[in-house]
Amino acid sequence: MTARTNSDLSGLNERYRRPLIAFFVRHRVGRSDAEDMTQEVFLRLMSSAIGELRSPDAYIFQVAANLLRNKMSTLRHRATQAEAMYLALDDRADFVDPQRLLSGREELARIVLALKELPERTREIFILDRLDSVPQLDIAKAYGISVRAVQKHIVKALSHLTLTAGREHDRHV
Repeated sequence: MTARTNSDLSGLNERYRRPLIAFFVRHRVGRSDAEDMTQEVFLRLMSSAIGELRSPDAYIFQVAANLLRNKMSTLRHRATQAEAMYLALDDRADFVDPQRLLSGREELARIVLALKELPERTREIFILDRLDSVPQLDIAKAYGISVRAVQKHIVKALSHLTLTAGREHDRHV
């Protein structure tokens, strides 16, 4: 690697490391994986001729998008395998009460519907915090807001889910 290429890479690293991590976190990649994927972007840049790229900026995010697509494809494949294993085990499981199963599915559908009613940003922050276990500080950085603002979004989502669940419960009683 030449001094010029090393300098180019260092400048790109300074300029794009944080935005790349934020890009991956916004797409529901955990912080650790986001850092690994960002490192992979720069490893791929090292193996390319940086100086010969017409638009290194576009190339960086194209590489990031490709890595994200590969990661999601791998996760989908693993989920499919896990589902197949679960179904194989489920076939051997004891009888499941159909009423309990139906009740669980209805509750899940109500939760999904309630989540869809939330503003997009609030929903994304809630999912990152509660389902993806992304630290609130990382969420705040990714969205360019304070940790307190992240907490307010989470409280808003929880309040909405609680109110929605209460309304549904009252309808069925």
